[in-house]
Amino acid sequence: MIKLTAIGNLGKDCVTNTVNGKNVINFNVAHTEKFRDAQGNQKDKTIWVECAYWTDRTGIAPYLRKGTQVYVEGTPDIRTYSKNDGTTGVSLTLRVQSVQLLGSRGEGGDQGGGYSSGNSYAAPANNAVPAASGGGNYSEPMDDLPF
Repeated sequence: MIKLTAIGNLGKDCVTNTVNGKNVINFNVAHTEKFRDAQGNQKDKTIWVECAYWTDRTGIAPYLRKGTQVYVEGTPDIRTYSKNDGTTGVSLTLRVQSVQLLGSRGEGGDQGGGYSSGNSYAAPANNAVPAASGGGNYSEPMDDLPF
């Protein structure tokens, strides 16, 4: 089994469709890396991943808006298509098994919740209890455990 994970921003709002009685949420994720070329010039390289999330949990769809940062995990699929100029194009498609909202560009790191299907991993939300490394202001003592 091949598993692919990606963190990036949505390029446009998601689209929810029903295909053969099953719900699918389609969206695309862009990841941009900065690097220097051989002449020392700063360059950007953006990789787009088309995502298809087959799920009955369509409640996440209103939150999958352009610019929202997400973590997606699933299995990759390569698709070919014909371009307008007659050449063949290739796209990377991800059949999403889990998606987690990481925030929006304008929200200053505001965190969202995770949605997943099956027993896949979802990273903890921002409100998880921090490790006892000291240095933080906590409203409750660290030794008050709920059990």
